[in-house]
Amino acid sequence: MTAMKNFVCWVALACGLMAGIASTETSAADPQTIRIAAVAMQVAGKPGYMAAAQYVSEDQTLLAELEKRHVRLEWIPISPTSVAALVNEDFTSHRIDFAFYGDLPSVILNASGFQTRLVAPGNLGNNVYLVVPPTSTAKSIADLKGKRIALHRGRPWEVSFGKLVASNGLKVTDFKIVNLNPQAGASALVAGSVDAFFTLDDAYLLSDRNVGRIIWSSHRAPVDWKMRAELWGTREFVEQHPDLTQLLVNSELRAVAWISQEQNRSRYIKDLADRYGYPQSVVQRDSDNANISWKDYWSPLYTPSVTQHYEAVVAYARSANLIRSDVDVKTLIVPTFVREGLKQLSLDHYWVAQATP
Repeated sequence: MTAMKNFVCWVALACGLMAGIASTETSAADPQTIRIAAVAMQVAGKPGYMAAAQYVSEDQTLLAELEKRHVRLEWIPISPTSVAALVNEDFTSHRIDFAFYGDLPSVILNASGFQTRLVAPGNLGNNVYLVVPPTSTAKSIADLKGKRIALHRGRPWEVSFGKLVASNGLKVTDFKIVNLNPQAGASALVAGSVDAFFTLDDAYLLSDRNVGRIIWSSHRAPVDWKMRAELWGTREFVEQHPDLTQLLVNSELRAVAWISQEQNRSRYIKDLADRYGYPQSVVQRDSDNANISWKDYWSPLYTPSVTQHYEAVVAYARSANLIRSDVDVKTLIVPTFVREGLKQLSLDHYWVAQATP
């Protein structure tokens, strides 16, 4: 993280709070604790967080700024087996203020009436994979019509699955969906209980063990087909404590700025592999995106494609009967914190908005 700190220069926060957001003096009294949920794996007996969340958790600049305000940062580790349900339950029970998690469960939460805000995009999205047993003759999703596919319903990659299905002129109801989390889905594939498994980068573990064969991945698809995970905050906290929200977003921006430098790529991949308990080759293959540079992949910019992505998520959730009412995407997305943060950190010209392939 030393390299990350040296890379970023920023204006003192007291001199640069955004013009359109209330100042510290006009905001509600600072809370004693900011509670953040993030997917965690146990590493040497303590939680290791995924992607930029780990770097935010170690950010001494953030911790020092919070200490000045007598505010503590509390991390809530979330098991990767049931992220969507656990985070949404924690939000509605007012046990957390922020969470690093995915697009579909965020939409489902807001459709239920509990309001959150997307305050910082994570990256351009994670890859997803369709895996079949090694002996399967299937070569595409079309060959699996009427077959059993393990898919964890309500998780972000379900939207990607819907796009793959629709692109082949099919419907989700054309398949026998078996609702299993990734760990159970992998076991079901190996045991022959399902004919295919739609999952994340653990697909490479199955492939490397010769117990699964990848027949499709989002590497070959438009960027919008990847699943997104972002930094979300409750509407109440974001509106009442804009200064604290800005501190957190700035930390996220410092993290992705450091990660996005090509010279830090191998270090990031090694650290992430160690936290996953995965071989580095798995993380390396998953992170290779031929049509996107490493720097642009970590762009936090609110481009039109972000809005379009969430509109597509809402449309899918309605069509799949996961929500009963529409969600106004424009109310979900709050770009002001990222814009102001990029200025404060002298990063406003670091990323350039580009059309995604």
